[in-house]
Amino acid sequence: MKLLRFSAFLLLLPLSAVASTAHDFDFFYFVQQWPGSYCDTRQSCCYPSTGKPASDFGIHGLWPNYNDGSYPSNCDSDWPYDASEMNWPTLACPSGDGSSFWSHEWRKHGTCSESLLDQRSYFQAALYLKKQVDLLKVLQDAGIRPDGGFYSLRGIAGAIREAIGYTPGIQCNVDESGNRQLYQIYLCVDTWGKELIECPVFPRSKCSSRVEFPPF
Repeated sequence: MKLLRFSAFLLLLPLSAVASTAHDFDFFYFVQQWPGSYCDTRQSCCYPSTGKPASDFGIHGLWPNYNDGSYPSNCDSDWPYDASEMNWPTLACPSGDGSSFWSHEWRKHGTCSESLLDQRSYFQAALYLKKQVDLLKVLQDAGIRPDGGFYSLRGIAGAIREAIGYTPGIQCNVDESGNRQLYQIYLCVDTWGKELIECPVFPRSKCSSRVEFPPF
């Protein structure tokens, strides 16, 4: 079943940062993160001052990228983060209201899209994409649930592609027991931050053929 009508194999190509002041780029990575995997590491996590977030994929960021796998970074130090703009929950430590994390995301990534999106439009685009693609529902409908079980990486990617029409990038991390677990899902988006597209390149997966989907 298609959830979206977007014209939207994991290539394990490395990403490399490029020092750049140019504001041109080829596409966005829209990165969603599973909180159970973020917290189930030696580093652990901190709930925001508003309390424990919902058990759902959270937004890590909306990142401008180039087709060759490199990406622009910190493009305009003269446009500071405005705390009154829209944002999303974060599990970064120390616990707080998230301003430090959102400021980092804007400075490092958002400023590199400012030729097309101002700060409010940048954060709104990420929130819009989150509403359009309910990854947790997609996976649960395919029988893939955050129950601590191990699931086929191919099955996870296939379920998402079946639902949205595009192949995701999938990234894993390692829990305290050394198990590979579902960590982040990358979707590729056009430069206006509106439409899903096929990914020109994917991040390093760091996954095994079967990965844990831990609860949160």
